[in-house]
Amino acid sequence: MMNFITYIIRIIVGVLFIFSGLIKANDPSGLSYKMQEFFEVWNMTFFNDYTLVFSILMIAFEIIAGVAVLLGWQFRLFSWLLFLLIVFFTFLTGYAVLSGKIRECGCFGDCIKLTANQSFYKDLILFAMIGFLLIKRNTIKPLFAQSISVVLLSITTIASFGAQIHVLQHLPLVDCLPYKVGKDIQEGMKAPLGSIPDSTVINFVYLRDGKEVEFDAEHFPNDFNDSLYSFVRRYDKLIREGNAKPPIKDFVVNTSDGIDTTQAILSDPREMMVLFVKEMSEYRSWVDDFKAVVTIMQQNGRPIIVITADYENVKNAFDENSIILPIYKGDAVAIKTAARSTPTLYRIQQGVILQKWGRLDLKEAIN
Repeated sequence: MMNFITYIIRIIVGVLFIFSGLIKANDPSGLSYKMQEFFEVWNMTFFNDYTLVFSILMIAFEIIAGVAVLLGWQFRLFSWLLFLLIVFFTFLTGYAVLSGKIRECGCFGDCIKLTANQSFYKDLILFAMIGFLLIKRNTIKPLFAQSISVVLLSITTIASFGAQIHVLQHLPLVDCLPYKVGKDIQEGMKAPLGSIPDSTVINFVYLRDGKEVEFDAEHFPNDFNDSLYSFVRRYDKLIREGNAKPPIKDFVVNTSDGIDTTQAILSDPREMMVLFVKEMSEYRSWVDDFKAVVTIMQQNGRPIIVITADYENVKNAFDENSIILPIYKGDAVAIKTAARSTPTLYRIQQGVILQKWGRLDLKEAIN
């Protein structure tokens, strides 16, 4: 009976880790941005440049570890690794629940959204199951010979990294974002009808005698004064979560002079090509492909613009390549969501997304 229970738990844990990894592998940038959100809360933004690497490695490990658990290969090692991983995940989701600073933990990406509470309860259950497998690790035998297991895990490893590299260069295979084809950006900026806003309270953090003290506006300390308390930060703490969250947030387009042109662009009745560029990195091989697209679009009289959070660098790069286009400034967070590949080219009409292409697919827009 105990062996049967162990077998069932092993299957559940293995399949769940593979499932979780595959969903996140569809959009590794999403997990990267979620990591940045945690680092920003912890004032550790110096890690932000490395979150994509962390994301790719963590996703690949989830898939590989899930397969290793099902195969029973090197189970003593992987049971410990999974146990350490679930301790880390439980800490993250527990922190999100207790602090109220992180609303979604990104455990299953954007395709299956879980609240912080749901993620925490899920991790507690997994913690118990993996702890059980850790105790039983010496009783679990591999399903196949060593050579077969190594081959299967090698294929899994190559596929795990290959799939992520593919979607980073193109676009997610399954688009679960609010900017997917067919969506109306203007409608996505509205809160759902009948929705209830979040209930929040402003919390203040001050430094007193070398220690951080936290309180809200209704509970200032009786001895509060500027000589004893030094302001550190303030933030909105969630008391009760509502559902008045528009799918698309912070989509604002400004000219270089700061003039808001969002509605003018989204209301334009013509078919328009829009290139979203989060930042102008050193990898600029896509510029030549985009220049070919610009040439054809301008010959056909079709409007084409650029929206970027890195205005000066994009403008300089385009000037160097004789690409003359209207370049607008956009919010970095909105562009992160809209452009999972850097850059991402959209075809829109009156704010409705008709088609989009990733970095290696730009020339397909000519067809």
